[in-house]
Amino acid sequence: MFVDIRELGAEALADDAVMRDFYDVSRRAELLGREQAPFWGFDEFVGAFRSEDSGERQQLFAAYDGDRMVSAAVLWSFLLDNTEKAFFSLDVDVPDRRRGIGRAMLEVMERVARDDNRRLLLTDSKLPYDDRDNHGYRQFATACGYELANYEVVRHLPLPVPDEQIQAWIDEAAPRHPGYTIETFVHDVPADLVESLCVLLGQLAVDAPTGTVDFEEETMTPERFAEMLDTVKAMNRARYETVALTPDRQVVAQSTLSVPLGESTTVYQWGTFVHREHRGHQLGLATKAVNLRAVQSYRDDLTLITTQNAETNDYMVSINERMGFRPVEVSAEFAKRW
Repeated sequence: MFVDIRELGAEALADDAVMRDFYDVSRRAELLGREQAPFWGFDEFVGAFRSEDSGERQQLFAAYDGDRMVSAAVLWSFLLDNTEKAFFSLDVDVPDRRRGIGRAMLEVMERVARDDNRRLLLTDSKLPYDDRDNHGYRQFATACGYELANYEVVRHLPLPVPDEQIQAWIDEAAPRHPGYTIETFVHDVPADLVESLCVLLGQLAVDAPTGTVDFEEETMTPERFAEMLDTVKAMNRARYETVALTPDRQVVAQSTLSVPLGESTTVYQWGTFVHREHRGHQLGLATKAVNLRAVQSYRDDLTLITTQNAETNDYMVSINERMGFRPVEVSAEFAKRW
């Protein structure tokens, strides 16, 4: 096996032909055996990868057999918090597997992470719901020294949901949160709410179940939040943010849906979270239901919402099951320490 492994710099990132090869390798690899799974379009892909995030460093790697790209990988290194950690994705094109390319790419990323004083390397992989323990991807991870850190369950909700059902959820939750108000914003969030929303988003990494890996609170500043909004625009998506507010207009719960503006009809649930001091008021159900109504009012041709939560996140799992989300696969999270 001989391949040329390269780090792709800014010039390659700006080259549509290179990024199309990167996208195509990733798409073929990640949809193998799960061809009906949602997958982002090319414009969404390059919009995300070409956007700035001051909270992490992004490095792209590719393996070439001659002029043909046969593997694609990304290493994200956290810069503002959790700085002992890095996360990677790794794809080997379907016809080029079992040639040692995956191991060679992995060795490169591990060396880069070690040289950057990262002591914990993380990744994940989608596995069939009923073959999570023996699937080849898990066997590969184990053989390379990675331990299973967590299972998240991927769930889908077919759309549309009847509006009377959404109203029933809203009515059910309302008596539990008198004094709170629920408001929805499309893309931009009023300036007076951004700071408390950032505090809430930063707590998610600490409070959400993460298996054997502990995380520090994420540093989310108004400036970084603005970068996130710019990324959503670059992906040709709209960010629907429904929040729960206290009487003094502090954000204490939120639910985010990423909605396509182009041809795609798949909505991505990017998070639902309630501040630890404001739980027990059904604010999670309320924000999710109100946000769903807003999105369906915007587009009546949407077909699916996809989300994932840790198996042990009983509260959020119960809400998703009540709303009709059904499990379709698992996302296995792996970690390697040194």
